[in-house]
Amino acid sequence: METIADIEQLRQLIQGWHRAGERIGFVPTMGNLHEGHLALVKEAKKRGDRCVVSIFVNPMQFSAGEDYDSYPRTLEQDQAILEGAGVDLLFAPSAAAVYPAGNGVQTRVEVPGISDILCGASRKGHFIGVATIVCKLFNYVQPDLAVFGEKDFQQLMVIRRMVTDLAMPIEIVGLKTVREADGLAKSSRNGYLSTDGRDKAPKLYETLKLTAKAIAEGDRDFSRLEANGLEILQTAGFRPDYFTIRRADDLALPSQQDRDLVILAAAYMGTTRLIDNLNAA
Repeated sequence: METIADIEQLRQLIQGWHRAGERIGFVPTMGNLHEGHLALVKEAKKRGDRCVVSIFVNPMQFSAGEDYDSYPRTLEQDQAILEGAGVDLLFAPSAAAVYPAGNGVQTRVEVPGISDILCGASRKGHFIGVATIVCKLFNYVQPDLAVFGEKDFQQLMVIRRMVTDLAMPIEIVGLKTVREADGLAKSSRNGYLSTDGRDKAPKLYETLKLTAKAIAEGDRDFSRLEANGLEILQTAGFRPDYFTIRRADDLALPSQQDRDLVILAAAYMGTTRLIDNLNAA
């Protein structure tokens, strides 16, 4: 596996692969890799001839007071993991290379509507930062396909919409959430949890499953189900941001006739913000 930080060097290598007719799969990450990331890598390798992974902790998607400075950076460990997984290329640029004039004056990519609700309402500008960096990474890597986890369901929708609206010839693949044995969605931020918080954290997924079961059994009182979910989380020691039932195709509020639904939740356990989601019919 080769590790490249220089954008022009990356482009030259990618161009050679394209000239050879090779299909390129891409997995963008912020590093501190876990089994969830490796599942994305495995899918990219299955679907392409070459697998490229990026590691870049993107300052543009962190708001003031969030964990940009403390976000775990484990490049050497990540390199060893990716090499063992058979990745062809790791792209690990510096912030100065990605934002040479600083991210404050960076041209921005915005996906209106779905960027402003749920996590976008709580983390102002977050999805502008996400869309901008993913657009830049797509321009650097020029992949044929890119794989993202469904744990970040809203992020996946933002990226799908951006690719469609900007006519990018990239297949976006969403992969099911990878979980711990007790159901907690794997996340780099799980490492922030205290021992007590880690014991309580699986209640988030349990509450999603309880709500999905109620919907499957015919309960269509969405407001009451949402209120019940919030109450369960609060009782379990969470500080909920939201617990909501939405249409899975556009995150709009559902009608009684809608059947393709997703339950989404974000909640703090201590100072750690956890997100998760589950489809419901």
